[in-house]
Amino acid sequence: MRPLALPIWFIALAAVSGMRAPGAAAQTPPRLELPVACEIGAACVVQNYVDQDPGPGARDHACGPLSYDGHQGTDIRVAGRPEMVAGVAVLAAAPGVVRARHDGAADRAAAQAGPDAGNTVVLDHGGGWESQYSHLRQGSVAVATGQRVAAGARLGLIGWSGRAEFPHLEFALRHRGRAIDPFTGAPAGGGCGRGGAPLWSPAAQAALAYRAGGLLRAGFAAEAPELARALDGAYDGPLAAPLDTQAPALMFWTVAWGLRAGDRESFRLIAPDGRMLAEGDGTLPRNQAQWLRYIGKKPNGAGFPPGRYQGEYRVTRATEGGSEIVVEVVRVLELR
Repeated sequence: MRPLALPIWFIALAAVSGMRAPGAAAQTPPRLELPVACEIGAACVVQNYVDQDPGPGARDHACGPLSYDGHQGTDIRVAGRPEMVAGVAVLAAAPGVVRARHDGAADRAAAQAGPDAGNTVVLDHGGGWESQYSHLRQGSVAVATGQRVAAGARLGLIGWSGRAEFPHLEFALRHRGRAIDPFTGAPAGGGCGRGGAPLWSPAAQAALAYRAGGLLRAGFAAEAPELARALDGAYDGPLAAPLDTQAPALMFWTVAWGLRAGDRESFRLIAPDGRMLAEGDGTLPRNQAQWLRYIGKKPNGAGFPPGRYQGEYRVTRATEGGSEIVVEVVRVLELR
């Protein structure tokens, strides 16, 4: 069969209207909007980025340690279970068709059945481009296979399903099966600090400005706290036991993220009369993705005096120009 000859007017119209030859769309990645309905840096943080280290180590696109070996997605987390239960929507980053979905995996189950990614939605954007939204909350997946969705459409809620150490969305972008870093437009493992062309829209790029650590939560407890229980909200959530002057202990605790080897910490617990009940300083020996710290005291004799107790925690990091504050938090507790 002879090839079809197109009239000159049709060719001109195609050029004006932006029509592309077959295969050209494959070279055009989707423009990505923010895939979560929360404020990055406040209600949500980016815990991990795509691993750009070509070797056995891990480096994010900015050459920081916010990744792990072989990681192929962007992890956007909430502080813990209370925030997950409150509900944070996961949104389609670009228009597409639902290629696959999975729901029914329990959140934070001791032994997970099903895929490591837990409850998942995969969107086909055409031209070999697809995005995947993993670890969604059980029962929250809001789309059906074959459904066409617009950018910003609700796909589900941030959850804790599959293999996950904290509640988060793992957003992954692929082109013809190859992981792509949306912060650079380059494939995973190609080396950090090379710049590149971000695939995020200007608004999403601004919202996702790189942050290298911060605070997840802080509070007081009547016992030595544990990380798992702190993430569950056992010490500061609606089920937390009340504290009074007869508490068996008074502990001020914090959970931070993205801390680095060499960061300097300082802790203070101050009594109502201004006395220093407990204090401590130190230097982190290694990077910490999420880091629980606490300081406290047991009562002397008849319990703790009533009044206003104050806990303070600060983390500073050395920079080329001196130092910067990574975490600074003050919490107050009134004991009666």
